Amino acid sequence: MQKQHKLTKERLEELKAELEYLKTVREHEVAELIKEARGFGDLSENSEYDEAKNEQGKLYSRIAELEAIIPNAIIIDDMANGDKGVSIGNTVTVLRLDNNTEMEFALVGSQEANHKAKPMRLSDESPFGKAVMGHHEGETVTVEAPAMSFQLKILTITR
Repeated sequence: MQKQHKLTKERLEELKAELEYLKTVREHEVAELIKEARGFGDLSENSEYDEAKNEQGKLYSRIAELEAIIPNAIIIDDMANGDKGVSIGNTVTVLRLDNNTEMEFALVGSQEANHKAKPMRLSDESPFGKAVMGHHEGETVTVEAPAMSFQLKILTITR
């Protein structure tokens, strides 16, 4: 059974567009690079050819990855949660109780996680995501991280 990937509708459309681009435009560009590099002579000493073949490998790897994700995507319905507590698509503000630090993050599927985004986009499969999932404002939860565990108080949950 294939792994299911939780995505927003927008992210799924982005992945479909990327796949289309890679299979049409980029694949032809890489094939042209290989063809051009072959013209530089002996392939055993041809760094341009090696580089073009490496690029082709990366391209086919990404295409295979997208072809595994797209058909197994589950669209996150922003309105389906009702009052079941924190779920994917929510933005959560928490207070870390051990150091009195407040933080905000959006809870997303693993394909959309991005620690550099503002607010951070944390996966539902991460220690933070697992800890807060299904809980409500005012509740205290324990995050079981690889290096340590600590408690968070859920301050707000927004869509």
